[in-house]
Amino acid sequence: MRPKIVARNVVKTYKSKDGDILAIDDFSLEVAEGEFVCIVGPSGCGKSTFLRILAGLTPLTAGTVDIARDAKAQKPLNSMVFQEYAIYPWKTVRDNVAFGLEMRGVSKHTRYVIAEDWLKRVGLLKFANYYPHQLSGGMKQRVSIARALANDPEVLLMDEPLGALDAQMRTVLQGELLNLWEIDRKTVVYITHSIDEAILLGDRVIVMTAHPGKIKMEFTIEIPRPRMIETMSTPEFALQKGIIWEALKDEVARVYGEQL
Repeated sequence: MRPKIVARNVVKTYKSKDGDILAIDDFSLEVAEGEFVCIVGPSGCGKSTFLRILAGLTPLTAGTVDIARDAKAQKPLNSMVFQEYAIYPWKTVRDNVAFGLEMRGVSKHTRYVIAEDWLKRVGLLKFANYYPHQLSGGMKQRVSIARALANDPEVLLMDEPLGALDAQMRTVLQGELLNLWEIDRKTVVYITHSIDEAILLGDRVIVMTAHPGKIKMEFTIEIPRPRMIETMSTPEFALQKGIIWEALKDEVARVYGEQL
């Protein structure tokens, strides 16, 4: 089967007064249809930059990126969920979730039916007529996730979507995200600083080097699905976490200039 995402020898440089800055160097990655791939790496390694390249928000300097489109599908190629709560403050929760469908010309009745279905799935249906300022941080991020999924993209791109939440809410939403993904198993590329989160959610975990970002190692997560939050307390999980940390810690040390 043809991979859903193919990135070949991606390079990204930025201009500065001191010359070109190499952010990503020779980055190649394939993602299969329906695969959940997590990317971890130290701060500033180019994780988010690569995701923005996949989304078409940032141009690459060299290399190629191809996302195979389903010719029969009447849906957007990708949707992106950011760490910040990227929802419109002047729109209700319902209208925020329905926004992508509105942009596609879906009728008001149909988009509201779809939006309310996703609000029910993320536990926010009774807040459909609220505005973002009336919601907690965790609720706002659930709105962002529901909006991305309601638009039914072929590929879901997630840039540390739970990174700004407190530990308890993050754990709750990790469980919700697992349950939502099990429904139709969309192709997902997910950026996180958390090894625990990457192992819990991912089919594969990609470890990036410190700046400039390259792929250092990749790990297939053999822990069976369906997974639950309790999976993180198993010996298999702890073993996998230790192995990935061994691959990552030298890169983190390079950023912070100390031995870990």
